Amino acid sequence: MKIVVGLSGGVDSAVAALLLKRAGHDVVGLFMKNWEDDDDDEYCSTREDLVDAVSVAERIGIEVEAVNFAAEYRERVFASFLAEYKAGRTPNPDVLCNAEIKFKAFLDHAMRLGAEKIATGHYARVGFSGNAFSLLKGKDATKDQSYFLHRLDQEQLSHVLFPVGELKKSEVRRIAQEAGLPNHAKKDSTGICFIGERPFREFLNKYLSKSPGKIVDEKGGHLGEHIGLAFYTIGQRKGIGIGGKKNATADAWYVAEKRMASNELVVVQGHDHPLLMKKSLKAEDASWIAGSAPAKKSFSGKTRYRQADAECRLESSEKSLAVEFASPQWAVTPGQSVVLYDREVCLGGGIIT
Repeated sequence: MKIVVGLSGGVDSAVAALLLKRAGHDVVGLFMKNWEDDDDDEYCSTREDLVDAVSVAERIGIEVEAVNFAAEYRERVFASFLAEYKAGRTPNPDVLCNAEIKFKAFLDHAMRLGAEKIATGHYARVGFSGNAFSLLKGKDATKDQSYFLHRLDQEQLSHVLFPVGELKKSEVRRIAQEAGLPNHAKKDSTGICFIGERPFREFLNKYLSKSPGKIVDEKGGHLGEHIGLAFYTIGQRKGIGIGGKKNATADAWYVAEKRMASNELVVVQGHDHPLLMKKSLKAEDASWIAGSAPAKKSFSGKTRYRQADAECRLESSEKSLAVEFASPQWAVTPGQSVVLYDREVCLGGGIIT
């Protein structure tokens, strides 16, 4: 097959391309440039990543093309990202980026190039049974990225390959090193999709105006001043900016609530404070891999990427859902995604309200 591989400059996509080339496919690399603001500052690694992608392509023996999707990213992802922050929520741009850029704009471009499939370096797998595609967790449980891919649909999955989804990260690095890929030891990126690993509050400062207000405890006691609710997230411990409180314990302070109407930031002491623990949530804008909500009710789910699956029950319509967990979940955050699983199968999810 002719397969266009999204080469990010990282080791995962490099090994994905290598494995497909070794399997005899006609492989073309495509490097996506999706962010142009501050492109020359210390946090933007686009140039370095492009050099790495080109070096990998040369080593593997494939062509590579650079495509600019910055306009699509700003319109489809970044505008929503800022609107969510202004509304007091904490969005996950990587989820939207996958649905709108990597598996839509990129997929459309690859199809125009005559590709039969696209491939990426995501740690996930695609299954097919009963004339339907399914999204499965990656074999490496510590790297599984199905959470970020839960908004993909049947049409997108029909054109997608995840060649490293069957491998552990250690195997990916070993394959890359043995093949002489120049980025075999490159550090994994942990920054926001295409924005890089810059200080986040400094980044938001460029796009959101500050609206200071009171920091209060759960009883309404005044503890200090915040710079604007958009700059904080539920569960945040560092950077709140309050000192010690008279007669208080030494436990750390955490953001527990953002009261938009009164512009108050509610903080509490202790990681497991009751205001940080929730057994139920509601979500909207649901997206289901199968195209419709599942018929059964008992699943496992998670409300953030780095979280163990937790037993839960689902009450759902097609576009909104209520989830009840068997045990309280920590720092459930509006704007983030709740994603549901049936064992290793990712079913879909919604945006927490």
